[in-house]
Amino acid sequence: MNIADKSDLKSGALELEPVEVETINLFVRFSRALGQPRSYAEIYGLLYLSEQPLAMDTLIERLQMSKGSASQGLKYLEDLGAVRAVYLAGERRTHYEAVAELRNLAGRFLGQQIMPFFDESSARMDQMMAHAQKLSGGRRKHVMARIKMLRSWERNARRLLPFVRAVFGGRR
Repeated sequence: MNIADKSDLKSGALELEPVEVETINLFVRFSRALGQPRSYAEIYGLLYLSEQPLAMDTLIERLQMSKGSASQGLKYLEDLGAVRAVYLAGERRTHYEAVAELRNLAGRFLGQQIMPFFDESSARMDQMMAHAQKLSGGRRKHVMARIKMLRSWERNARRLLPFVRAVFGGRR
């Protein structure tokens, strides 16, 4: 569902406020740049503005998403440290609130999403190099030069990432 299209809301559902729509859309655009699912950004955006922790069924109703999407999104965001479960006296349901500390979020995102990419990239580049060795002539020379450039990018990123993680509070 397009959050901005309120005509898709089921009757009886609590309509999103314009500020919620805009905030959610901001997080959705950001999540696209990071290659993350839209539903994760929708959940985080709604929790980010909420004054009170929200139960999963409230998120499902307000965002018009499936239980599976909400459950998967909450688990991912909780693992990332972007949301946390909170206890509310007298409530049996688990409620969630956004964690708004950018330093922690960025550090965890780098550790969980970016560093694993680099951990497997060396092996992939070795495979690329083995395939490139089988090429001939100018094609081989060109592809080998590009792989060499990729290795240089990887080395530079590996040198830079520990500093970036330190700034954002992540651990090595």
